[in-house]
Amino acid sequence: MAPGAAGVDVGPLEDFAVGEGRAVVVEGRQVAVFRHRDGRLSALDAVCPHSGGPLADGQMDDRVVVCPLHLNVFDLATGRSCSGQRDVAAHVAVVADGRVRVVLGGGRPDLAGAAPR
Repeated sequence: MAPGAAGVDVGPLEDFAVGEGRAVVVEGRQVAVFRHRDGRLSALDAVCPHSGGPLADGQMDDRVVVCPLHLNVFDLATGRSCSGQRDVAAHVAVVADGRVRVVLGGGRPDLAGAAPR
């Protein structure tokens, strides 16, 4: 996505700590944006489908995030559950002109229209 491209501006890159997630609201939907140590960004629905855990507060590595409530695991690229729970929607998050932009459903086209969980 080029600077000025589609997506919702959710704040300056410096507001997103390296190695952590941050919850934002995109078009009324709670989204967790994760900033990887290598500079990549990932974005998933922010609520664990098991019992509403805040995924942005979970521990992350290069590949997954672990829900802080019951240790459910989700793939950061696809939103697929690695622990038997329902999947969460994955979204595209990029940096344009020093700002983080999120496109809902961009990471999983099959979930683009999915209702927030």
